[in-house]
Amino acid sequence: MPGGDLGEDAYRFVDFLVEAGQSIWQMLPVGPPGPRNSPYAARSAFAGDPLLLSMAALAQDGYLDRVPPPPPSSGSGQVDFEARRAYKDPLLRAAFERFVEQGRLEELPAFEATRPWLHTYAVFSALRDARGEPWWLWDQYLRTPSGAEVPPGSPFAAEVAYFKFLQLCFTRQWERFRAHAHARGIRLWGDLPIFVDRDSADVWANQHLYKLDEHGNPTVVSGVPPDAFSETGQRWGNPVYDWHAMEQDGYRWWIDRLRTTFERFDAVRIDHFRGFESAWEIPAHEETAMHGQWVRGPGERLFAALEAELGELPILVEDLGIITDEVRALRDRLGYPGMAVLQFAFEGGENNPYLPRNQVENSVVFTGTHDNDTTLGWWESLSESHRHVVRTELGIDGTDIVDDLVRTAYRSVGRTVLIPMQDVLKLDGAARMNRPAVLDGNWGWRFDWEQVPPGRAAWLRALVEATGRTPTGRDP
Repeated sequence: MPGGDLGEDAYRFVDFLVEAGQSIWQMLPVGPPGPRNSPYAARSAFAGDPLLLSMAALAQDGYLDRVPPPPPSSGSGQVDFEARRAYKDPLLRAAFERFVEQGRLEELPAFEATRPWLHTYAVFSALRDARGEPWWLWDQYLRTPSGAEVPPGSPFAAEVAYFKFLQLCFTRQWERFRAHAHARGIRLWGDLPIFVDRDSADVWANQHLYKLDEHGNPTVVSGVPPDAFSETGQRWGNPVYDWHAMEQDGYRWWIDRLRTTFERFDAVRIDHFRGFESAWEIPAHEETAMHGQWVRGPGERLFAALEAELGELPILVEDLGIITDEVRALRDRLGYPGMAVLQFAFEGGENNPYLPRNQVENSVVFTGTHDNDTTLGWWESLSESHRHVVRTELGIDGTDIVDDLVRTAYRSVGRTVLIPMQDVLKLDGAARMNRPAVLDGNWGWRFDWEQVPPGRAAWLRALVEATGRTPTGRDP
């Protein structure tokens, strides 16, 4: 988020979208990130990230007397996560102390009553902070929730309450923010990683739902084989679901997860959709993703269970990478729109499905995604022969490639168009969000309002009007 939290800049960005004639804000996952600050490796599939809390909003709610100014920006366009935590953590602790002093602890049980995941998450978080190491290295009796009972009135009980308080604040701030977005005609789209991090409350509390040995160690881990992003594939390292075990209770964990997701978002992108048809399972001892095997997933059975309980699902599926006929057939039977990424359109010949002339209506068109370079960075990295294909296909001279691709996306037949903010700002590869298979230096990009070119919102609004993409209120 601009500004890095649910404060003034988030509201200002909603207003910018309205000015630009847009109707959707899609964002990365908003869970509490784990290793290397990746939102795709969160400590919980249900909780919100406390770093997204606005300190000014906590003061307005009466939990803080004053909010000191945050540390100055580095000017690099990248968040210093450690500095941000060092600034916010004492303020969050002070806010909780005020919450307790005000005698408001009794608000937590009612909040928790409709969130069955909350207590386990809070206990896990308190233990994780106290131990400072992953759960599988804790004392044996603590490696399952049943061994981590919380005695009433103990100092540990207060720490558990603190993490519940943070989620209470997150929910209240999010609900106000979402109400503002809706009032202005902006829908919020989320992003749901298919897998969860091993060092998470989800795996700690549900070890029987994953392919783990008796010590909590994964026997196989997730990833994808060698592809355009990496010659050795991507070894994500997440534990793999035991779909048979999940089916035994009707996919309850997934139902609860999607229910929580739709309490926050109007629609959601399902990351790595192909894993529901078949997932690449890598033996845990392998250091790369080169040696693994495709293993069948639950397919339609999972989505039938989800829709039976939650109704029609406003879902966009990430169907990029190695996509088989079976994966396409599953997507089409379910009726969910897939993705068309223009940066992938100009290689592989005239049958490339991402070429504008080959795209289908039931799709969402992107210039690029969080895993791609920015459009300007992509263009600068292309060979001259590749650039020639792009110029010929689009009938352009390539002198303004970013706006050329943005126009192409808006003129497409795809039902929805989503443009990364880096392309709205016409930034080069230094603003890239993520480099797949590169462990460090990702996820920190944020923009400053000074980077918005004068007249950019008006240009986007004119493009929306010229292409007939005025807001319809329709989700996938």
